[in-house]
Amino acid sequence: MPVVRVRADLLTEEIAFTTGQSLREVLERAMIPVRFGCNGNGSCGLCRVRITSGIVPDPSLQEFFLLGGDDRESGVRLACCVRPGDDLSIEIAASGSHLAWRSLPQADEGVETPTAKALAPADHGSAGTYGVAVDLGTSQISVSLRDLGTGRRLAGRHGTNPQAALGADVMTRLVAAAGSGETAFLLRDRVVRVIGDGLADIASRDGIDLSRVARLALVGNTAMLALLSGRNYALLVRPETWMGTVDCLPADTDGLAVAWETPSAEIRIHPPLAGFVGSDLLAGVLATGMTEHEEPALLIDFGTNSEIALWDGQALSVTSAAGGPAFEGSGMRCGLPAVPGAICRVEFRNRVVECTTIGGAPARGLCGTGLVDLIAHLLRTGILSERGRLSGGHDKGYILPDGDPPLVLTGKDVDLFQRAKAAVGSGIQALMERAGISGDELGHVYVCGTFGYGLDTGNAREIGLLPMVPEDRIRLCGNTALAGCEELLLDPKADGRLEAIRRSAELVNLARLPDFEELFLANLYLSPLGGA
Repeated sequence: MPVVRVRADLLTEEIAFTTGQSLREVLERAMIPVRFGCNGNGSCGLCRVRITSGIVPDPSLQEFFLLGGDDRESGVRLACCVRPGDDLSIEIAASGSHLAWRSLPQADEGVETPTAKALAPADHGSAGTYGVAVDLGTSQISVSLRDLGTGRRLAGRHGTNPQAALGADVMTRLVAAAGSGETAFLLRDRVVRVIGDGLADIASRDGIDLSRVARLALVGNTAMLALLSGRNYALLVRPETWMGTVDCLPADTDGLAVAWETPSAEIRIHPPLAGFVGSDLLAGVLATGMTEHEEPALLIDFGTNSEIALWDGQALSVTSAAGGPAFEGSGMRCGLPAVPGAICRVEFRNRVVECTTIGGAPARGLCGTGLVDLIAHLLRTGILSERGRLSGGHDKGYILPDGDPPLVLTGKDVDLFQRAKAAVGSGIQALMERAGISGDELGHVYVCGTFGYGLDTGNAREIGLLPMVPEDRIRLCGNTALAGCEELLLDPKADGRLEAIRRSAELVNLARLPDFEELFLANLYLSPLGGA
């Protein structure tokens, strides 16, 4: 049987394969991370490997389109387009994100959030037992462990969802699962295992006995819950089901408790609302308390599956928007999730570009907040037009001064961001127009998700990512889904409040709005959000 010798992260691994498989499939089965943003059809151009020895077919037309001449000459190919027939040696040219669990950001590190409140203990009989809250996101997974007797957070972790290796966005994963039972099992297995890994990391590094975990609460978007349960994920591929409730809860959670080494835990997975609006958004509404006030408020949970909620003082309207992976630094050639080495802030000082990275590590890519800054500055300096066209000698891409190898923002990257921005902007406008609310009437705009830790709101408003409201009305809230999940874990009254939110919420399907296409096209421009 032929083998592929893979060199990645200074290690070499030898993998046997069956003739006819693509390199992507070989690497995927061997659990070797390489960047993917599509379902293996060569459309994203991210799964780059370098052929160092061996004979492979000539590059496909897709590879000629996505790879530059220099790359092709140096042996760079797309793993999904190469089907080797004999022994081969390769290097990973675009490594995927290894899951490295990191401590949760602390609420007192400059984040302005209503979720930083102290939570009361669940009851007086919980001394010596723990509770776990999990936010299962498309790109990121967050885990928090609380003392049920005191309500105090003892430990918390967040890391990359390993399902991203099978598709950067929810629809790619759903289509893959619907088309193959084996892929569906693999998607479920990966997320079950990774949650267990997160808990094991807490147990080993913080000295926590997981057998004392008495409760576990989990929230997530509809697609992630369906893939976790292994139920009804195929329904979400069909547009006619996008307004209905999808039963996507596991029939039995005992197996999850065992897999997560919490055999005594009562596991509660909170169901989504309907369509692609999940329990993560409902938990965010709960955490911010936005429906407890008379003034209108807007909540935007930025992510691969972005979710939006508008409270008009009496009723709640919610929707989801296919933001795609750009907000979380994926899907782009220069993109990187919010991990050490990701450029999180870009500033122009005296015509000199200054980049700040997470953890002060050497620059390895742009995360979402850094991308917003860069696009806003390029727009101001005329290098980038409102239509998203690079000029001034940067037609082939804008090269950032930091980064080794050099980081290049391409026109395709800008286009990816524009589409994500347009999807969210259209959702915001649609909800506000239906409710007859203008931006001036919004008392608060809650910005949630990874963006909620370091977004420059001025830049975001300038390019149309946020409504043009006064700075003091914008709240950077971080992970409200996890905060709301912690409330559900600890506060016996939180379930009742969540159900009240669920009953009052009206789901809006953007695709069914008669003027949605016009809204989307108008929001592709890099200009302030119109009418909001």
